[in-house]
Amino acid sequence: MGRILAIDYGTKRTGIAVTDEMQIIASGLTTVHTKELLGFLEDYIAVENVEKFVVGEPKQMDNTASESEVHIQKFLEKLGKRIPHIPIERVDERFTSKMAFQTMIDSGLKKKQRQNKALIDEISATLILQSYLASNS
Repeated sequence: MGRILAIDYGTKRTGIAVTDEMQIIASGLTTVHTKELLGFLEDYIAVENVEKFVVGEPKQMDNTASESEVHIQKFLEKLGKRIPHIPIERVDERFTSKMAFQTMIDSGLKKKQRQNKALIDEISATLILQSYLASNS
């Protein structure tokens, strides 16, 4: 089995989470500048066995696509061309940023630490991946 890598895509920063090789545990990996994302993914899969990409799908409360979906679709096209052998699945990411922030509060992070948007993105990617694992187990 290979790892599953989750992506919480943003126009500035992108949070990344990954499973262990047994696909049991989801862990935050890092946050990268979005313009460096494809290169980061290519470098990562060169040293790690990645079986699948899971990309967050932002939706409005009425289930329609959010404004950021346009940017995500462009990224998905590029990803599919540059790394065509790894399948991509989408996961509803509604509320992940709010849940990430609450996770930071619950874990006792100080206010200054909770303002770290990169950490919120990484935790959001982890929540996306946990959601994917829970719905596919």
